[in-house]
Amino acid sequence: MKESWRWFGPLDVIPLHEVAQTGARVVVTALHEVPYGEVWSVDAIRARQRLVADAGVGLSWEVVESLPVHDDIKRGTGDLDRLFGTYRQSLANLAACGVRTVCYNFMPVLDWTRTDPAVPRRGGGTALRFDEAKMAAFEMHMLERPGAEGDFAPGAAAAGTRWFERSSQAERDLLLGTIMAGLPGAYDRYSIPELRAALARWEGVTADDLRAAYARFLSEIVPAAEDLGIRLCVHPDDPPRPVFGLPRVVSTEGDAAWILGREESRANGLTLCTGAFGAHPGNDLPAMFKRFADRVHFLHLRNVTIEEDGSFFEDDHLAGRVDMVEMVRLVLAEEARRAAEDRADPEIPFRPDHGHELGPDIGRGTHPGYPLVGRLKGLAELRGVISAVSRLAA
Repeated sequence: MKESWRWFGPLDVIPLHEVAQTGARVVVTALHEVPYGEVWSVDAIRARQRLVADAGVGLSWEVVESLPVHDDIKRGTGDLDRLFGTYRQSLANLAACGVRTVCYNFMPVLDWTRTDPAVPRRGGGTALRFDEAKMAAFEMHMLERPGAEGDFAPGAAAAGTRWFERSSQAERDLLLGTIMAGLPGAYDRYSIPELRAALARWEGVTADDLRAAYARFLSEIVPAAEDLGIRLCVHPDDPPRPVFGLPRVVSTEGDAAWILGREESRANGLTLCTGAFGAHPGNDLPAMFKRFADRVHFLHLRNVTIEEDGSFFEDDHLAGRVDMVEMVRLVLAEEARRAAEDRADPEIPFRPDHGHELGPDIGRGTHPGYPLVGRLKGLAELRGVISAVSRLAA
């Protein structure tokens, strides 16, 4: 298992020498500054590679997270021939620079959604949380989305109304800011009117429509990726359920089977995020890995605890509902199988995901879910599990 670390490029407050101190060998990053639908040039890719190499700490950029899919592709509208062409060209340029693992997602508008950036944990640390009642409050009373109350259980809708009625403007502003942290690119934000306008462009788009657009994306892009030796790996919806009335089509084991079945190519693969898939109570993560093992090209290892009303929070990496020890055992077995086949890529890159904000990271201004110490704690725990499982299997 190849240890990696997500780094948000020059704007990340965590410098590369601190990344190296974690023991990770691989940087996971993207050209966030390139507008969606534009080509990632060879010059820009090589400049980012030089930035990583010139830090002089033994890191290399091997995984892209993410090469974004333009919303026009997801809606099936606009100049699709041009957008597919630029996406293929970006893949070709990455391959020319030796970067061949490419994570992406197919979520409309937002890449991920949380309602609380800093839920208290033992000793003063904090964790990310998705709260059904606060999401109901946001959609029903702040966004004022028509029909929103029907998308929540009655208890959550009622609790959301109570929260809204007693909340201050500062609390509402914090909720908006937390939800907007999931916008693609990590740095843009919408106001309420801007979010309404963005959602209006999706009016009438159903899950079947989104799935049809995804099928076309795969047919246009996977053959090119296969020719280039690129491993595409879709990231699941986060959370794995509709938000803002938008459809989601990468939430369940069945969704993953549909995606992989559309293009029977190793180039069409999965980013198995144990936290995103794990937030759906119907997903059995070890079973999913066993079923899709040959097509898993990248791993996000984190854990969640789901509450009775469907809310969930980011738990310790070795706590929560996902059996992380069993996951590691299965991954190591798959790597051994790949090595026995003389595969060129037997090791699967993984990264510790969404750590708690702890100690000196509190108030440091890191991207939500991506502090230094909390992720280092998760990586160290996972490293210990890997070592123990490897020793027992020897």
